[in-house]
Amino acid sequence: MSEELSGNVLVAQSGGPTTVINASLAGVVTEALNHGCIEEIYGGLNGIQGILTEDLVDLAEESQQVIRGLRYTPAAALGTCRYKVKRSEDFDRILEVFKAHNIRYFFYIGGNDSQDTADQISKLAQERNYELRVIGIPKTVDNDLPVTDHCPGYGSVVKYISTTIKEMALDHEAVGQHDFVSIVEVMGRNAGWIAAGATMAKRRNQPEDPPHIILLPEIAFDSERFLYLVQESLKKNRYCMVVVGEGLVDTDGNYVAAASQADSFGHAPLGGAAEYLRQLVEQRLGGVRVRANKLGIAQRSAAHCSSQADNDEAYMCGVAAVEAAIAGESDKMVTLVRTESEQYGCETGLTPLSGIANQVKPLPATWINEDGVSLSFQFHKYASPLIQGEVEVPFENGIPEFVTISGNQIAKELAPYQLG
Repeated sequence: MSEELSGNVLVAQSGGPTTVINASLAGVVTEALNHGCIEEIYGGLNGIQGILTEDLVDLAEESQQVIRGLRYTPAAALGTCRYKVKRSEDFDRILEVFKAHNIRYFFYIGGNDSQDTADQISKLAQERNYELRVIGIPKTVDNDLPVTDHCPGYGSVVKYISTTIKEMALDHEAVGQHDFVSIVEVMGRNAGWIAAGATMAKRRNQPEDPPHIILLPEIAFDSERFLYLVQESLKKNRYCMVVVGEGLVDTDGNYVAAASQADSFGHAPLGGAAEYLRQLVEQRLGGVRVRANKLGIAQRSAAHCSSQADNDEAYMCGVAAVEAAIAGESDKMVTLVRTESEQYGCETGLTPLSGIANQVKPLPATWINEDGVSLSFQFHKYASPLIQGEVEVPFENGIPEFVTISGNQIAKELAPYQLG
């Protein structure tokens, strides 16, 4: 075990929020308060962007009630960003801010791009001989980070989508007359983990249950086969329910729907796959009513339908990150490791940040049935433990009562900085 490093903690959140990203933040703050070598606990507002502009808040001053409330509050309490750190002066500035506030422990809660940023900051600190321990904390509803068995945020989005599918199915059963097609678009970018999760709405061994067709980014879209499957489904059912991942691609590998302008990380904004399919069905299958629904950010913010297992593991990741850093670890991301036993169990591990950055874990091909539009029992076995339990959200006057941090700002020590 390495010597304890005395100094301050800085934690920040990045990328798309989830219903449990704040549980990881609560884990960091709670565990950091247990260690005497940690003097102050700061939060960076709006991810790396707030660090560059030296917008830091004092998290140790937050009440225990607020810290506990983070466990059931969705979105990113510190704010988030999708800022790409590219310029050398950006990295220089980050290190200047760390030095000005004696930051010795940095925890970044985020996905692929965030772990890349954390990795670069850690390497720069080593080059400059600045003692800093950097630990990444996984977060993404897309569940596409490599090495870790699954990602905090994924179980909750699957629970919400499967619940929504079951609720919508009852509506469709009432109005359908073998002439109604319902298409639901879900998140997930280039990986089909979220779309696959919709299969949890099915009762075990009941293939006729909705969703009847699941379109995954891993399987190239064939319009003729899709239309055939829709027609066959309508012969058997009063309606046909389709779930499509936003990253659906054609046989040439092109998105069936995507914006032309990429974000700062080079990712094309996705969305519109359901509408594309709606138009296709309407044009080719006469007499069929079609409705397209895009669940959008409701998927990642539905705290009223989040998973307790997911919440507990997100908190566990925050705690484990602090424990690892105190023990001398750095340049690592916390992982979730499924224990090998009959009953589901989960532990935390560590993996080098360099092995996470800019990598994507696709849905295993062996978990997709031969028909290409349904999932095998192996996937059900994988996902089922992740959606168990319900998070208790307090209500006031019939509406969920979430918390917000007071955000007491830390005095700035440096000159203002212009973002690139």
